[in-house]
Amino acid sequence: MTETAIAVAGLRKRFGKSEALRGLDLTVPAGTVCGLLGPNGAGKTTAVRVLATLAAPDAGTARVNGYDVVRQSAQVRRSIGLAGQYAAVDEGITGRDNLHLVGRFHGLGGRGARRRAGELLERFGLSEVADRLVRTYSGGQRRRLDLVASLVTAPPVLFLDEPSTGLDPRSRQEIWETVRGLADSGTTVLLTTQYLEEADRLADAVAVIDRGVVIESGTPARLKAAIGTRIEVTVADAAQLDRAKTVLTVLAAGEPVADPAELRVAVTSAAGRDIALPQLVRELDAAGVATRDVALRTPSLDDVFLALTAAPRKAAR
Repeated sequence: MTETAIAVAGLRKRFGKSEALRGLDLTVPAGTVCGLLGPNGAGKTTAVRVLATLAAPDAGTARVNGYDVVRQSAQVRRSIGLAGQYAAVDEGITGRDNLHLVGRFHGLGGRGARRRAGELLERFGLSEVADRLVRTYSGGQRRRLDLVASLVTAPPVLFLDEPSTGLDPRSRQEIWETVRGLADSGTTVLLTTQYLEEADRLADAVAVIDRGVVIESGTPARLKAAIGTRIEVTVADAAQLDRAKTVLTVLAAGEPVADPAELRVAVTSAAGRDIALPQLVRELDAAGVATRDVALRTPSLDDVFLALTAAPRKAAR
């Protein structure tokens, strides 16, 4: 595999009058997990389809594992695994037979396909249900089998399009553990998701896509730091709200909002502005503000997502 597993520049794709990708740029280093986040219709699935050679771009370039998705589509397909939003396995046969068929389809031969199926079922904790019909599987087991099926050829690059959609928390956790294990073993993973916690847990880097372009990218920690820290102060007396606002304005370099009904003042600090809780408490005390509660809250990826995609947008596919 090349050092850069996925390289996208100026990618465009139109469906009728709707431009799903409007100049998408994306780079994913080999052996990492990249989380592709965005609202419904932002262009995430279209991007994956182009990278997986399931849709041809109208303009721009994209390379996967060093191969051009248009000129070298066969090599790209041999380099990738793909698991979509819904399990694509056959429910009328066993899990083992599903993997055996995939292996035969990819030219492993009968013996090689059986061996590979057994290895994967053991590795991903499906041995106990391997010889049961897939229709008897739980949702988490079915999604895990679907993910395993995309690994039969040991692809260096794996595309996961919202892999934990519709799963209960326990099943989602199982999928996360599987994906993290793949990344730790060197597989490059491009993960589209609307679960912000999923990206926070799994991704080495995040790209936020909206209206067909990447509007921000970086590690989850960097993106969260760029939003600033949320400060919340609950005062003992409504008459002290204005003094609390003054303190927060100076410390946070932001515009606090008071909620008289809750006796609370809240503000998000300017990006990059470090505020320590002891410092905040001292400043409030010096201003004569008696407090019931003082809190600093690190922003989540939900905050990042909402801040970056708050502007009105024209839907893409």
